[in-house]
Amino acid sequence: MSPITTHVLDTALGKPAAGIQITLEKLKGTDWQKIASGITNADGRVADLMAEGSLESGTYKMTFFTERYCKTAGFETFYPYVPIIFEVENAGQHYHVPLLLSPFGYSTYRGS
Repeated sequence: MSPITTHVLDTALGKPAAGIQITLEKLKGTDWQKIASGITNADGRVADLMAEGSLESGTYKMTFFTERYCKTAGFETFYPYVPIIFEVENAGQHYHVPLLLSPFGYSTYRGS
């Protein structure tokens, strides 16, 4: 299992958000280095974002490219993409970073 996982729930429609492209980057000095990418499945999840064991401590950014999903779902969005920046302190732990999405707002938290 990937040490970093995510899922997206469409709170406006009350269902998982499939087909959202996601990139994962790690901060190296002052630059972001892309380390993984994926697309949410029918359950709104990307479970295999990273190879197991490749996690390091540091600052990460997960970007959800939401604009195309919202247009396909039939509504406009104020947020064409959503960047979530988080800190990994213990590389031996699992980090689940979900996104709750609606046309004019979003929320995230550290899941389990």
